[in-house]
Amino acid sequence: MNVKVSQSTIRGKIDAPPSKSYTHRAIVMASLAKTSRIIKPLVSADTWATVSACEMIGATINPVGDAFFIEGVQGEPQRPDNVIDCQNSGTTLRFLMGVCSLIDGTTVLTGDASLRTRPSAQLIDALNELGAKVLSTKSDGTAPIIVKGVLLGGESTLTNPMSSQFLSSLLIACPLCQADSILKVHNLSSRPYVAMTLELLNQAQVNVSTDYREFMISCCQQYADTDFQIPGDFSSAAFQLSAAAITNSRVSVHNLSESKQGDEKIVQILKDMGVHISWEGDVVTADGAELQGIAIDAGDVSDLVPILAVLGAYAQGTTDISNVAHLRYKETDRLVAIITELRKMQVDIKKVDDTLRIKGGRPKGASLNGYGDHRIVMALAVAALGAEGETQIDTAESVKVSYPDFFDDIFALGANLEQTSIESL
Repeated sequence: MNVKVSQSTIRGKIDAPPSKSYTHRAIVMASLAKTSRIIKPLVSADTWATVSACEMIGATINPVGDAFFIEGVQGEPQRPDNVIDCQNSGTTLRFLMGVCSLIDGTTVLTGDASLRTRPSAQLIDALNELGAKVLSTKSDGTAPIIVKGVLLGGESTLTNPMSSQFLSSLLIACPLCQADSILKVHNLSSRPYVAMTLELLNQAQVNVSTDYREFMISCCQQYADTDFQIPGDFSSAAFQLSAAAITNSRVSVHNLSESKQGDEKIVQILKDMGVHISWEGDVVTADGAELQGIAIDAGDVSDLVPILAVLGAYAQGTTDISNVAHLRYKETDRLVAIITELRKMQVDIKKVDDTLRIKGGRPKGASLNGYGDHRIVMALAVAALGAEGETQIDTAESVKVSYPDFFDDIFALGANLEQTSIESL
């Protein structure tokens, strides 16, 4: 699907979609318990991949109204009778690698063409150190992945982990081992995602002791039946709040309560860039203003980088976004993607060592490649709202991964856009 976007003024209020990161974690943990409920989960392509994967290891998941009711495996995941297709979801792949290592048998996990390029070698090594037998069929750390249990526990070290998902996978699986585990981590990035995992583990009465350098996990624990309440997603809300900022408009996003999400940082970043922003209760309101370039450390907020680059494109002066190297290993190489496409919009953007440097100006409409990456597509759509002329973006259907209603929401706020199927072009 292609989308055409023209310069717009947006205004109004919307609800933030539920958090994708919390939903993934809740589905997996509830599947390891007996009977649990997930209230207001995100229903998207990525989270549905986790539902499907957990059903293949024995869980029963029933959507009823705005909740999932889950009959879990009570700590004993079952050997699947087919290959587990994780589709485009790296979170599904990494989390299920840990869970499937608990099975006395062999599991094969794969995904779509994009997912089969995403490396998990560090997680493979850690699982092998803890007693499982895991390998990449291509011997390069990418899917298809063959997982043979049983994970025993013990000690493992992650040094400069490429993804926090590796550690979260181990934190979810190790409490069900037959021996205690010690996980040591050097230079952990994206720490808030690990904090989310620990928060939900605590809700499920699974105990992990940590100073974020060592994680001490007692063996033979059980996941308690839990009602998981999913908060609104700041990663998704960032696009709507940023749209208000660059179009000098006013937008209120509801369903944004405080949580462990690192992407809450978007509120402070917008404020630092000059946006008039307020956060009262569960409502964040942004009033557009003249943006100023600032320095931003993206080490804990990698998912925000594409939209932060767009904000920099409209800000006076220079915006430096540092600690961005790990963006090369997302659904696509997001550094190449955002640099290439914003340059088509005549934005002065370049990579300097581990930093994106953007000199603000006035972007121009262009024909853009969305790379089949939901966050690239949404960031470019927001960029187009303030650009001179018309912008066309391909692979726009990829928003279904994390924010299926994205285009409906910005259209309701007043965006000038038209969605066009490829067949009709």
